[in-house]
Amino acid sequence: MADPRGFLTTPRETPKTRPVFVRIQDWREVYEDFHSSKVEKQAGRCMDCGIPFCHQGCPLGNLIPEWNDLVWRDDWRDAIERLHATNNFPEFTGTLCPAPCETACVLGINDDPVTIKRVEISIVDRAWEEGWVTPQPPATKTGKKVAVVGSGPSGLAAAQQLTRAGHDVVVFERADAIGGLLRYGIPAFKMEKWRLDRRLDQMRAEGTEFRTGVNVGVDVTAEELRSSYDAVVLAGGATAWRDLPIPGREIPGVYQAMEFLPWANRVAAGELAEPPISAEGKHVVVIGGGDTGADCVGTSHRQGALSVTQLEIMPRPPESRSEAHPWPTYPMIFRVSSAHEEGGERLYSVNTQEFLADESGNLRALRLVEVRNEGGKFVPVEGTEKELPAQLVLLAMGFVGPQKEGLLESLGVELDQRGNVARDEAFRTSVDNVFVAGDMGRGQSLIVWAIAEGRSAAAAVDRYLVPERELLPAPIRPTDRPIS
Repeated sequence: MADPRGFLTTPRETPKTRPVFVRIQDWREVYEDFHSSKVEKQAGRCMDCGIPFCHQGCPLGNLIPEWNDLVWRDDWRDAIERLHATNNFPEFTGTLCPAPCETACVLGINDDPVTIKRVEISIVDRAWEEGWVTPQPPATKTGKKVAVVGSGPSGLAAAQQLTRAGHDVVVFERADAIGGLLRYGIPAFKMEKWRLDRRLDQMRAEGTEFRTGVNVGVDVTAEELRSSYDAVVLAGGATAWRDLPIPGREIPGVYQAMEFLPWANRVAAGELAEPPISAEGKHVVVIGGGDTGADCVGTSHRQGALSVTQLEIMPRPPESRSEAHPWPTYPMIFRVSSAHEEGGERLYSVNTQEFLADESGNLRALRLVEVRNEGGKFVPVEGTEKELPAQLVLLAMGFVGPQKEGLLESLGVELDQRGNVARDEAFRTSVDNVFVAGDMGRGQSLIVWAIAEGRSAAAAVDRYLVPERELLPAPIRPTDRPIS
């Protein structure tokens, strides 16, 4: 193990966030630097448990006790080797993952868990600074061609693994830049885009080809795709958003979160001077209490909203684990993100009944009501109706599956009961030579699951293309589920 007494003598410490009045003036990541000496002490809190439940909490199976021990011993070079052994993009998970590994940490049973996520991002940042992250082109080529549709974390992980295995890989992206939600969905204050760009440069140097502005299923037909490539990996994500079909939904001023966030990211990247949808000078209401909702809250603060209110139909979660979420499961507890620290109000157990327009036909408010759960149904509480002023409403209620129109319909792939692309134990769809990975087959999930599925699908594709060898043993199967 690392420091034999570290968990007894060293309290948990995480980086401080930049002052709110400073950080809402820019789009940079919110955390201040965390010195390597502090990271090493935090890594020393790891107990190297006989049964490391952090492995089970992490869909990638990251070798957490091993790289904690290496960091504590100041062996950062070996630490990045152990980290890259299971994770292609530690900087993505180190900034964006909700860290189910930490809630599964054995130390967390009766103490604060190890700061696994902070150690992870520190390792990969140090590796880039030292020049230890370099392209890994294949030694030999197989002559097989693979198309990866979608350039989010799942598609990128699959593409990198397959390129390194010697296949000719082309990644198709319908947006004008590579990255999927990493590029235009996740705000820069959560992950700055240079982290993504340097990985893409590494992948290009390894031989992966990227084609942007290509809507597969329209610009390239399904028949052309299947006939031109030996295998196809569908990694387009769960992009069909959940709507709120109530009176007034058509009023100007009510938008989906993913109609709002990409414009803000383009402004932050210098691609636009002003976004076509802005929170500036408006009372903003965000409907949905998850991470996407928090992204809308933080973005609205930076755009100069007059007020921000986030609505959630569920009751306010407890401050600590309940009996319904025992260790090592991922608990439903009250969490305060950096965006919530910046201001605004959160209302729980409320439901929106109607959007209201002013004399000009623009959004002026919404009508909501308190609700209570009765037999699994949310029932309005009589006498609690009220109006909430709003000139901008953002719907952040999650996603209901992949887009069916276009590629999936033309391919004719079967869907499962949840409306996702059905697949077998080897990530194969019902169509020969077509595989699926990430949210398109799994449904809306975590970035760490997307990378894990991309790696596993790549291993399955490699076995399909070159049966006499294996790229890597698949770390997960499509039927696996997180302990949460």
